[in-house]
Amino acid sequence: MKELSHKDITDLLNMEPNGDPRVFTRVSSFANAYLDSIVFAQDEFALKEALESEAGLIMAPIGTSRPWDSRILEVKNPKYAFAVVGWWLEHWRVPTIHSSALIDPEAHVGDGTSVGAGTVIEAGAVIGQDCVIDSNVTIHGCVTLGDDCVIQSGVVLGGMGFGYVRGADGRHIRFPQIGTLWIGDDVEIGAGTTIDRGALGETRIGRGTKIDNLCHIAHNCVIGEDVIMAAQVGMAGSCVIEDGAMLGGQVGLGERVTIGKGVILGGQGGVLPGKRIDGEGVVYWGTPAQPVREYLRGLARMRKG
Repeated sequence: MKELSHKDITDLLNMEPNGDPRVFTRVSSFANAYLDSIVFAQDEFALKEALESEAGLIMAPIGTSRPWDSRILEVKNPKYAFAVVGWWLEHWRVPTIHSSALIDPEAHVGDGTSVGAGTVIEAGAVIGQDCVIDSNVTIHGCVTLGDDCVIQSGVVLGGMGFGYVRGADGRHIRFPQIGTLWIGDDVEIGAGTTIDRGALGETRIGRGTKIDNLCHIAHNCVIGEDVIMAAQVGMAGSCVIEDGAMLGGQVGLGERVTIGKGVILGGQGGVLPGKRIDGEGVVYWGTPAQPVREYLRGLARMRKG
């Protein structure tokens, strides 16, 4: 079992140590907390509940009014601090390759990476260090995966894209799907998600991007850094999602759509093929997607009509 000392925690959070000698082994809810547990409280109401728990360490906002208690560690953002410590505890492990995983001898798997049951990694695939690859994942040979990535169960990386050309006789023939898939460091991909290889070029997922369950990213899409993508997002080929954008659940994008830096596209929003939407921090809603204020005004006019 991994232990975090009080000094380890303050080091992780770039804080000055206070000489507290205690150690902790887990993060938890208030109800499940014991002396080795770390919890967080975002406000005074939650702090009161935390103080009534058995938690050994309570992360609380700086300057919160309360009775003095040696268990409290004041931090700027308790939820974020709790997540940092929780991530560190969660990712400390002895790396293992399950006996039923199939890894081609011509694939490269970096040091510290774990591979779950039933996972297949084809020849030519390059997997970085300290990754967690869960069960029943398929990683095709065209894939390069960075360090510190988390790939959940059932993910398919580098499959053939859905591209066809229609002949004069009405029949469809597959357009060559011979490109690659590049995924940066610290990317997390949720269960059941599929990301296609490029048709002739590259599909690309930037560093720090987090993709939820059951998403589909088609061939030649380029996803920037620190993008957040909720469940059931689907995008057609050659879309571009710029850094820091956020896509809500069930968003749908036509081919060659561009979502600008920092744009927030609300759940079930849709963007028509070839369109671009911009505005860092601007929230878009509806189909076709439009700034949320315009969307709400349109709804009001429809009701009046």
